[in-house]
Amino acid sequence: MNQYETVFILTPVLSDEQTKEAVKKFEDLITSNGGEMVHQENWGMRKFAYPIQKKSSGFYHLFEYRNDGQLIADLEVQLKRDERVMRFLTVKLDKHAVIYNEKKRAKKKEAATAKTDEQA
Repeated sequence: MNQYETVFILTPVLSDEQTKEAVKKFEDLITSNGGEMVHQENWGMRKFAYPIQKKSSGFYHLFEYRNDGQLIADLEVQLKRDERVMRFLTVKLDKHAVIYNEKKRAKKKEAATAKTDEQA
């Protein structure tokens, strides 16, 4: 199974509940078609370097998942059809990128636990 990373941008006019619903829709699509979610991150509202669809910001979300590759075409069709999605990008991760992402998550987790211990 290959590992993939998909980043998509949702339109900024959505409410918090609508954003969660859109993310859940794509997460369910991945898991129901045999994909295994490795990690996901909500990057929140970010400003764009240039306007997209006459908007200057959007909600960014990242999925990292494993799949045999058949799902990618279906996922991208659904992302294209959904009017809430402004842009998306799917990348197949090589072994070096997978290791890098795992190290990055471990480091982030260590920093969070150290911060929690510090506050206690």
